[in-house]
Amino acid sequence: MRFAMFISLLRPIGPVIIGVSLGFTLSLLSVNWVEESCVLDGKASEEIRLAQDGNSKGARRPNSISTVDVDAEEDFEPRIVPYKPVQQSQTKKLFRAKYISTELGIRERLFVGILTSKNTINTLGVAVNRTISHHLDALVFFTGMRNRKVPHGMFVVTHGDERLIWNMFQTIKYILEHYINEYDWFYLAQDDTYTEADRIKQLVAHLSMDRELYMGSPEEFIGGEMEGRYCYGGFGYLLSRTLLLRLKPFLENCRNDILSARPDEWLGRCIIDYVNTNCVDEHEGLQYYRYEMGKNSDPSKVENVQFKNALTVHPVSDPEQMYRLHKHFTELELQRTYDEIEKLQAEIKNVSKVAFAGNRSSQWPIGINPPFEPKSRFEVLRWDYFTEEQVYSCIDGSPKCELRGIDRLDVAAIIEIAMGELNKKYKPVLHLKKQQLINGYRRFDPTRGMEYTLDLQLEVVNQKGRSRSITKRVHLVRPLSRIEIIPMPYVTEATRVHIILPLTFQDRGAVNHFLEVFAANLFETSENAILTLLFIYDPFEAQQVNQNDIFSSVKAQINAYERKYPAVKILWISVKTETPSQIKFMDIISKKHPVDTLFFITNVNTNINSEFLNRCRMNSINNWQVFFPIHFQDYNPDIAFHNQEPPPTVDLVKDAGHFDRSSFEEACFYNSDYMVTRTRMASDVQENEEILETLDIYDMFVKYSTLHVFRAVEPALHQKYRYQACNPQLSEDIYHRCVQSNLDGLGSRSQLAMLLFEQEQGNST
Repeated sequence: MRFAMFISLLRPIGPVIIGVSLGFTLSLLSVNWVEESCVLDGKASEEIRLAQDGNSKGARRPNSISTVDVDAEEDFEPRIVPYKPVQQSQTKKLFRAKYISTELGIRERLFVGILTSKNTINTLGVAVNRTISHHLDALVFFTGMRNRKVPHGMFVVTHGDERLIWNMFQTIKYILEHYINEYDWFYLAQDDTYTEADRIKQLVAHLSMDRELYMGSPEEFIGGEMEGRYCYGGFGYLLSRTLLLRLKPFLENCRNDILSARPDEWLGRCIIDYVNTNCVDEHEGLQYYRYEMGKNSDPSKVENVQFKNALTVHPVSDPEQMYRLHKHFTELELQRTYDEIEKLQAEIKNVSKVAFAGNRSSQWPIGINPPFEPKSRFEVLRWDYFTEEQVYSCIDGSPKCELRGIDRLDVAAIIEIAMGELNKKYKPVLHLKKQQLINGYRRFDPTRGMEYTLDLQLEVVNQKGRSRSITKRVHLVRPLSRIEIIPMPYVTEATRVHIILPLTFQDRGAVNHFLEVFAANLFETSENAILTLLFIYDPFEAQQVNQNDIFSSVKAQINAYERKYPAVKILWISVKTETPSQIKFMDIISKKHPVDTLFFITNVNTNINSEFLNRCRMNSINNWQVFFPIHFQDYNPDIAFHNQEPPPTVDLVKDAGHFDRSSFEEACFYNSDYMVTRTRMASDVQENEEILETLDIYDMFVKYSTLHVFRAVEPALHQKYRYQACNPQLSEDIYHRCVQSNLDGLGSRSQLAMLLFEQEQGNST
């Protein structure tokens, strides 16, 4: 009974006891039973020493016993083990190409090299460059020797030797070293060869880049002893990148082993010997068309089909013949383009017939974007009415003005085109003659171009000679052409601007406000600009400068600002003259500054800020462009804010002011550009010295420089209202511009009309 009770009590904890016992048993079996001596001999002492040193590798085993006597503990000296971080292997810096095409291994299709010489580079070489360079991505001229002056706009590689074979070897070597990884196809031709660049590009666009292709005009070797054919250099030849890469290891062998009198034959033998590729004029159905030009032949009279399809024409005797060939082939390509357009238009018409909306689904003209659809009345495009003599929408807001300049040429051209298209449509049944333009309408649609609607009174003459007068309405569209990005030189906003402020006796009162605004906008922000004041004295004022200096108060203000801003230095120059002239002043200032100085000529009534100076830096490009901003000028406050208090700050709204297109006083340009233009003007100045007083800097750049004269409205350049005294000694154009600027600055037409209306109302009562 007791035993059964004991078993019943033990049964719940039985598994636990068995598990613990089994665990102890397994742990004892896993221990390495090694009996170790307590004596500190050899290996044991070494393990203890390593353990005391703190080295984990010297730690004793679990069953070992560490025994250290007292003397050893007293002599123990701790040792600091310096920390040495684990040196990780440097990861390689990931190289990313500048262009995606480089990283993806995308190459351009065609490289063109022209073989020229010292005697022909300035004649035939220039003609080749002018006819095909704008059609190609890369055009390089290779020559043995060259003149000191290289023609403008040409990239010329000189090999330094006139030997023909040597030049061919150096040309192939140069291409392999510099261009082999950038292009798929390489076209070489002589400078007496006319190349139809667009057709060459079209040919290589249909050729596979991985073929070892040697394509041109096949010729037998001289003597006929060698098998194979080479490409005659007169008609040019195409070399694939794959072919040149295979030829590269053997190029030196070709130079040393192959003897030939002709460079094209030498290259052909090299390719045949080492690449085993012959010259062909046809590949996969694509033909290399060429035409041999007769001496003194007129391209316009050649009716040969092979000539019309030619990729190259040879020989060209002189540059004039090169230009005639280019004109002829350009006209052929233009006519082919027109034919393709007509074909596409016919296809669009045929497709539109089966569309859901029928013929209405095709917009007129076919292939041009549909007209702009306004979403509100504020977006409706305005039609301008015109006749052959007048236009009823003027820049100055007048209801009617004379049709002149480019607008008159535009209307005449549109009428001529309309008559030409009408006669083309109705001939030979009817012949139409213009009698007059009854009504003309035009508008600019930004989505498609300039649209015209003409109501023409015409005289219609039939085949029997009978005539009558009719009225015909014609619609025309001058579509927008393809937009091109014009490359511009790189400029930055870090250039220091030298601000030139001419001052006369009448300008003294406005100097204080100018300096206050200038200091707040530029001095306090540490703008990278230097202010130079130009004090203009007449001869009488210059004589009394020691007793009564008219600019003494201004000079005192300069000293005050220099004390307030210690890092600022305001320069000033005194000039004596009877007739103030911008060119005379700049002659003095230009000599006092380096050639790379950026000038900004301003007016005492102009408010200058950093925003404008940055645009002055970006729009003024050395040896490329000068900048003449159009400032925003306030209207006369007595008229613009009649019978009310003028606001402290004027916003850029049409009722508060206008952009003064008649003012050319402000200018941004580099000193080097001014000096070059001034030098070109020297011969005219010797004949007539008064030209310095009758011209301003704007007229000088327009007349004597080859730079771009950029003129644009500048909202950051704000000028208060002022009445400027116009100098009658200046040229008639400058004087009238000054008078017009004063008149335009009075107020808007509506403000002036209201003022006159109020005066008439007051007089009537």
